[in-house]
Amino acid sequence: MTKPRDIPDIPTRQERADRLKERIYLTFTALAVVLALRAHGDDDAAKALATLVVTVFGTLLAVFTADIVSHLVVHERMMTRKEFRHAVSSSFGALGAVTLPVVFLVLAVLDVWKPEAALRASTIALIAALVVIAFAAVRHTTLNPLQRLIALGAEAALGVAVVGLQILAHG
Repeated sequence: MTKPRDIPDIPTRQERADRLKERIYLTFTALAVVLALRAHGDDDAAKALATLVVTVFGTLLAVFTADIVSHLVVHERMMTRKEFRHAVSSSFGALGAVTLPVVFLVLAVLDVWKPEAALRASTIALIAALVVIAFAAVRHTTLNPLQRLIALGAEAALGVAVVGLQILAHG
């Protein structure tokens, strides 16, 4: 029996993990960029937006390329259509993780917000995104509530550590 084409495939645990992993990579990358932009104190919102967008797309292309290369090494063959779709969706599906910083910087370009306020809000949004991603990762696991809380706290602490390292580097 074939399944109807309008019913989407239910992602496997590995596919869900891949999507979450890419979101984490992209969120940490965006966080580092936003913090560096804040540290340099540049008031040009358009430059900040362009820097973030170029970095995000460069990171996504690098991750996508790494997925293709690692697949070739592990499986010694090209990706199937389904595997290729998964690689595209897990890599580029991570864009949702950086939506708010882009929106905040667009508001700064439009002079609705000051660039510093947009970058500060972006920092907060990205750390919050890391916690949301961690929650999505642990919510369907067999971890007990305390272990889930520890996992969420660890993700938030790592986000704050990135902030601290950037402040040290640029302070």
